[in-house]
Amino acid sequence: MEKLQRDFLESLISAPSPAGYEQPVRQVYHAYTESFADDVRSDVHGNMIAVRNTDGNPRLMFAGHCDELGFQVNYINDQGFIYFNTIGGHDAGLVPGRRVVIHSKNGPVVGVTGRKAIHLTPPSDRGKPAKIENIWIDIAVSDKQEAEALVNIGDPITYDVGLQDLRSDVVAGRALDNKIGTWVVAEGLRRASTQQLQASIHAVATVQEEIGLRGAETSAYGINPAVAIAVDVTHATDHPNITKQTAGDVKLGGGPTISRGPNFNPRVVEKLIEAAEALNIPYQLEAASRGTGTDANAIQLSRAGVATGLVSVPLRYMHTPSEVVALDDADAAATLLAEFANRLAPEDDFTP
Repeated sequence: MEKLQRDFLESLISAPSPAGYEQPVRQVYHAYTESFADDVRSDVHGNMIAVRNTDGNPRLMFAGHCDELGFQVNYINDQGFIYFNTIGGHDAGLVPGRRVVIHSKNGPVVGVTGRKAIHLTPPSDRGKPAKIENIWIDIAVSDKQEAEALVNIGDPITYDVGLQDLRSDVVAGRALDNKIGTWVVAEGLRRASTQQLQASIHAVATVQEEIGLRGAETSAYGINPAVAIAVDVTHATDHPNITKQTAGDVKLGGGPTISRGPNFNPRVVEKLIEAAEALNIPYQLEAASRGTGTDANAIQLSRAGVATGLVSVPLRYMHTPSEVVALDDADAAATLLAEFANRLAPEDDFTP
């Protein structure tokens, strides 16, 4: 990955974006895409849309959600300890003992998530799953009044974790679900922008995916694409305690996955595979026997229906503070999107 594109990814990861609070990451996306898009705009929902070849045909949509898991300030007790709600699907057992940042109007406020130490826990309660209502945030204040001078009810919260290299091109960080997908759709647009396109490409950093595919629903309705490719992460199954008979066989570093199933238009799937094989782009196939929990599901059902595909970046340890991806998989996914766009023509028929 070239330095400019790596810097863009690091900026995406650094920008907080719990669902409903995506403005910082939307600003990063806008700043990066405006140099090669014909137009970059936000809709009223907050989806950030970068367009290339505005008057082209057919209209193609790339969608990568830019929101992340997070928390929200819910209650401050008399001692100044902060209780919170979850934004998105968390494993509560992973929450205690983490460094976090509360994003307040006064600026970032750092804290740690606390719970009663095991030494002080009765033997009958040890080993039981953590509950969010029994976890708090400690910002080292003396009372409620001091805390309320720093944070407000409703302020968003994220883990205080950045991007870190592990080995070779493998990195770990928070919110790679789905900042890596946001990176892919922007990069796919940038690479396609160097080609003689017939299609009009709308690359969207969608919002609020983690709380119900909401941004994909509104942006697809507004754009009204004929064809769409959602980009998300998928479970890499190349680590211990995975049953591949049910979870499938997806390898980190094996290339992006192309999904097959009723959520996806068969001709879109065929053209994705054709594009990958034409450029010798590594790819893996993934089966999805029903609607997926990705933006592809909402986009497919927009208006009278959209010919939709799903390209995913393999990821280990989803919905944890230390998600792991191979950057080569993301790079291959961006090239695949650009080649798919380059091959689209007005006469293409996606009717099954």
